[in-house]
Amino acid sequence: MKPHLVCVGGEDHALRVPFFLELRARGFQITAVSTCDGASFRRHGISHKGYEFDRFSSGSGKAGAIRALRGLIAELRPDIVQSFDTKPNLLAPLAARGQVPVVRTINGLGWTFSSLALRALMLRPLFIGLQRLASLWTAATVFQNRDDQKFFHRYRLLGHGTNCLIPGSGIDIGAFAAAQHLGPPAARLRQEFGLESAEVIMFVGRLTRQKGILTLLKAVPKVLARRPNARFVLIGPWQSEGPFAVAESKIRQLGSNVVVLGKRCDIPALLGIADVFAFPTEYREGVPRVLLEAALAGLPIVASRMPGCTDVVQDGWNGHLVAPRDPDALANRIVDLLADRQRAVNMGSRSVDLVKERFALSGVVDQYSDLYRDVLAARSHGSPAPSYLAHRLSNSRMGESR
Repeated sequence: MKPHLVCVGGEDHALRVPFFLELRARGFQITAVSTCDGASFRRHGISHKGYEFDRFSSGSGKAGAIRALRGLIAELRPDIVQSFDTKPNLLAPLAARGQVPVVRTINGLGWTFSSLALRALMLRPLFIGLQRLASLWTAATVFQNRDDQKFFHRYRLLGHGTNCLIPGSGIDIGAFAAAQHLGPPAARLRQEFGLESAEVIMFVGRLTRQKGILTLLKAVPKVLARRPNARFVLIGPWQSEGPFAVAESKIRQLGSNVVVLGKRCDIPALLGIADVFAFPTEYREGVPRVLLEAALAGLPIVASRMPGCTDVVQDGWNGHLVAPRDPDALANRIVDLLADRQRAVNMGSRSVDLVKERFALSGVVDQYSDLYRDVLAARSHGSPAPSYLAHRLSNSRMGESR
């Protein structure tokens, strides 16, 4: 019988459809549980169940979400629960309470552990306590970068579970290339958006303060002063971002120098019109999918020196890293890449090789498949430490000591 894997996430869970399809091809029965409508899952024959929580709330609604997940776990009777995203990683273990092994993937630490705002600083002890409580019913924790792994060790947030490092959720290189090929040519897209001869700096992600949009907007006039033909293209959800959204007036005041496309489904094709990819996030990221896509598109990247970004961008090799909240440094590095096109092209080609070597979907799913089978074997034998995790943890520690 196929092991039944219930994967719990939030509203962006549909982005993991390729990951789920690869797991299904390796012999797992998959049920997705998310806060989105489920249409993307059903199109690929993946069973889906919905639940609700408010991702902008720090407290209200958690009890109801836990009860809903507990009911779904009782109904679906999975062999393993896999959780992704900040709040699901808290909710799923608290719902399962040891009735079924939970594997949680820490894909970034979210606003609470990234922001310098007073409210975030005040909430951190509460969330550390919740993480410690959730760890009591977590069989294994997967980290996407070493910074988060070290953070959880420092604050003793792993309970009796074990942990390992798997870089990102993987990217389907063949599907990305096909989407690029089938999309409109770059010249047509440039014409459509009035960017025919412009030097295009692109951002993809949520248009929020935490993603560094205000820093990017402050960098716009600094770049234009030296590269007057530059234009900035912002792609991602905006109005749906509640209190975190950047005010429309902040963007509109820059006029036609900033083009806002909103949420799009044709990112591989759109990346083809860019000359530089800018990602000035202030978040502790996991491994940002958009950075992998930009890298696979052969773009030089200017990103914040933040966890997750440093796993994709090597400063001076395939892009540049700058301090978060520093529009001068961001503008300087963007201008450097626009001014030296051959160097920018060389950096972009290195990014392609990096993604193919380290972040290909098939390799990432192989690691998850081994992890799940070892968790199941450990549970059936009453063993507290799956051999795969012990091996991965040993390798991680060896890596840190080099």
